[in-house]
Amino acid sequence: MVKLNKIYTRTGDAGTTGLVDGSRLSKHAPRMQAVGDVDEANSAIGLAIIAMGARPETRWLTTIQNDLFDLGADLATPIPDGADEPWALRIVAKQVERLEGEIDLMNADLAPLDSFILPGGSPAAAAVHLARAITRRAERSATAAAADVALNPHALAYLNRLSDLLFVLARRVNDNGAGDVKWVPGASR
Repeated sequence: MVKLNKIYTRTGDAGTTGLVDGSRLSKHAPRMQAVGDVDEANSAIGLAIIAMGARPETRWLTTIQNDLFDLGADLATPIPDGADEPWALRIVAKQVERLEGEIDLMNADLAPLDSFILPGGSPAAAAVHLARAITRRAERSATAAAADVALNPHALAYLNRLSDLLFVLARRVNDNGAGDVKWVPGASR
């Protein structure tokens, strides 16, 4: 369990931050950009939970918020020489599969799409769409970091499935798609 007695340490004042293995790197390194974007996605999901109110899907989102802390730890833990440490907290296939199951469950009640949809419809759906867009950014950051350092492929898959889940959830929150705002190509020409 994590215990934080002191919030500031001054160790990052020179523009570096510590990784789980004790090594340090620049705060603007691609790996840290991905960690920060995952944190921002988690915050956006927190806002979506509030906007959704007492819907049963909020328990999924709370589980996802915990997963995103695991994912941040995963990204902040180097994989030495391509071989993972058994003690490292990593996203596992089961977590990705859980998201797939939740997507399938929600998508079963939705009408098929006949157009792209605009992010909005209801305040709750708009909040979920914002979380989806930030999650997509986190995925782009993580894949950029993976071009430089070894990252857990399950972590990358998790981000990809999470953005899909948030898209489907936004439609579900929008009265199972009835409240979706459809894109009309060239409508404002």
